[in-house]
Amino acid sequence: MASIMQMRVGVGWDSHRLVEGRPLIVGGVEIPFDKGLLGHSDGDVLLHAIGDALCGAAGLPDIGRLFPDTDARWKDADSRELLHGIAEQVQKAGWQLGNIDVVLIAERPKISPHVEAMRAQIAQALQPLQADVTQINVRGKTAEQMDAAGEGRGMVAHAVCLLIAS
Repeated sequence: MASIMQMRVGVGWDSHRLVEGRPLIVGGVEIPFDKGLLGHSDGDVLLHAIGDALCGAAGLPDIGRLFPDTDARWKDADSRELLHGIAEQVQKAGWQLGNIDVVLIAERPKISPHVEAMRAQIAQALQPLQADVTQINVRGKTAEQMDAAGEGRGMVAHAVCLLIAS
């Protein structure tokens, strides 16, 4: 009998408000902008969505339970470190990365000049899964001035990932 390749798909979503007085960190990259994302950690909406997609596919708790905002250890935490910790748990659970596709919804700033740096930062954070930038896709969209993201009051990220049994 032929063996069946085991695969799992995970979906992640996150949103954060834009506020003054914080750096804008998206995809592990600090982007020059007059506002930043509000969050208990650094507010990196893109990495949070990726983390939740990985958790979903691997059957792990969501990032809010893994890194609760009630725990002072995660105050202003670098989301790359949080994503690295998730990748370690995913790898220990017997999974390897197939791919990640993530969409950032924001009116501005434009992310296209930062996409390659984001892909590199994500791959670095996912090293426990031996991730390569070719497995990571980052895209930006606007909300055409509809909803909070479209009005420039926040950012939203949607992510999907494929995990393959090791």
